[in-house]
Amino acid sequence: MLSNKLQRIPPYILAKVTMETKAARARGEDIIDYGMGNPDLPTPQHIVNKLVEAVAKPQNHRYSVSRGIFKLRAAICGWYQRRFNVTLDPDTEAIATIGAKEGISHFMLALLNPGDTVIVPTPCYPIHAYSVVLAEGNVISLPLPPGEDPFQQIEATCRTSWPKPKAVIVSYPQNPTGAVVELSFFERLVELAKRENFLIVHDHAYAELCFDGYKSPSLLQVPGAKEVGVEFYSLSKTYNMPGWRVGFMVGNAEAVAMLARIKSYLDYGMFAPIQIAAIAALNDNQACVADIVNTYKSRRDVLVDGLNKLGWEAAKPQGTMFLWARLPEKYRHMASVDFAMQLLREAKVSVAPGAGFGEGGEGYVRFALIENEARTRQALRGIKKMFGTGL
Repeated sequence: MLSNKLQRIPPYILAKVTMETKAARARGEDIIDYGMGNPDLPTPQHIVNKLVEAVAKPQNHRYSVSRGIFKLRAAICGWYQRRFNVTLDPDTEAIATIGAKEGISHFMLALLNPGDTVIVPTPCYPIHAYSVVLAEGNVISLPLPPGEDPFQQIEATCRTSWPKPKAVIVSYPQNPTGAVVELSFFERLVELAKRENFLIVHDHAYAELCFDGYKSPSLLQVPGAKEVGVEFYSLSKTYNMPGWRVGFMVGNAEAVAMLARIKSYLDYGMFAPIQIAAIAALNDNQACVADIVNTYKSRRDVLVDGLNKLGWEAAKPQGTMFLWARLPEKYRHMASVDFAMQLLREAKVSVAPGAGFGEGGEGYVRFALIENEARTRQALRGIKKMFGTGL
């Protein structure tokens, strides 16, 4: 009964470890869970207060609009102006989405014809590749080993592939690797997109989760980028609002209109009080964002410093809420899923196997920084016990 599209999607690798984690906890085991990038901190109180205030008003209980209420789109554009000095038209160059994941998926349905090709670096956030598959497109999976120039790899792939790609999906800071780029990367990519006639789709979900002085640039800061690109953003990580499902796409007006058209048939938009609370998140005091970033930085430092002391070499990422770690040398003969399962059984630590992020992820695991420092020190003791005599 499965459609051809669903048959092209393999079982979700990450689900295996998730199920085993739940089973272990059901047995009473204390599992320290770094598996899913699901923020554990509460949404800032002023955002919650605005939601409660809006929920109390009956006029907000009616259907909303799929592209987002005007005041939210205006807040999105105002945030871009303040953060990146980028001017956007809230009527034609911004659209609210029910999280970035929904937005990317529906945008691929609007953009692609069956058989169209899209370049997607690997490893990657799974929806980047599978949104293309669900839209009956073909993924050109582009391995990007650590330390290599992503632009050179994309340019070479554009030059040699046929048919030419209709789009290139990138994401920086990148989930799962934490890789970052400078504005010069986007300057070169915009020039390439104009020359090769493809659309850039930039998932900028971790724009604000940056450390050690690094500031993530926006694709749209490049002059002319709106001619060839769109950018997605999510409030999930920046404001600890994962379950609220608030995201948006900005950029190329034709692309925004395409997404608006398909969404008009698929949804009525977010619950209006959530949109009103999202306006408060974007417009009000941003001190909460600095607090959230500092929390993730502290967790990152405890985890990475602790792993290095154990002999498990790992570098501190400059962005995202993740640590991407190559398997310790002693365990590199193992598949990432098998290593993750052993870590769960013996160290009582749950991580995401790299294979769940595409073929480029094999040999790695991803830690999501969703456990506090005390729990992380407990996890390090469990890992040390598993390693025994060392690596």
